[in-house]
Amino acid sequence: MPAVTTLDNTTLQKHSRWFMIYGIVLALAGVAAIILPGIASLATAIMLGWLLLFSGVIGLFAVFQTGRSAPNFWWELLTAVLYLLAGLSLIFSPLAGVLTLTILLAAYLFAAGVMKLIMAFGHKRDIPGAWRWVLFSAVLDIGLGLVIFLGLPGSAIWVLGLMVGINLLMTGISLAVAATCTKKMCA
Repeated sequence: MPAVTTLDNTTLQKHSRWFMIYGIVLALAGVAAIILPGIASLATAIMLGWLLLFSGVIGLFAVFQTGRSAPNFWWELLTAVLYLLAGLSLIFSPLAGVLTLTILLAAYLFAAGVMKLIMAFGHKRDIPGAWRWVLFSAVLDIGLGLVIFLGLPGSAIWVLGLMVGINLLMTGISLAVAATCTKKMCA
């Protein structure tokens, strides 16, 4: 059974205003990140560092609460320690973290592009109408990965911030549009 709820017009209008505000704030944050990608890259690395640090601390707490007899104790302990160390590394050396994250992003894009390239030629026979789009996506991913990688270390300072900025901008715009449409539905 689908989880569908119905709301009255007043409730929709009330929430659409908050979604509009949220969308505008996200879009503005996205524009700021696009204008200042270096600062956004550093902020992203530091934020990820804190998330990994907290995850590691909570993981260590959970591992020691369950005890050595728990399944996968050593793997869970190792994972928690790695999270903790990765988090500390990003917090105390964010520039190196930005470089590392950018290298990982370039490698991911390149690997995803190669996999899509293989899929595209498989789809050529099976799904003739879609294979060119998959091929285009593959070439785009490989190209982006190469541009980022070949631009290192200089690309490291702006790539993450730019991508985060674009994501924030597009998320903000989509929320604002959704809020506008919701408001129009209620009118």
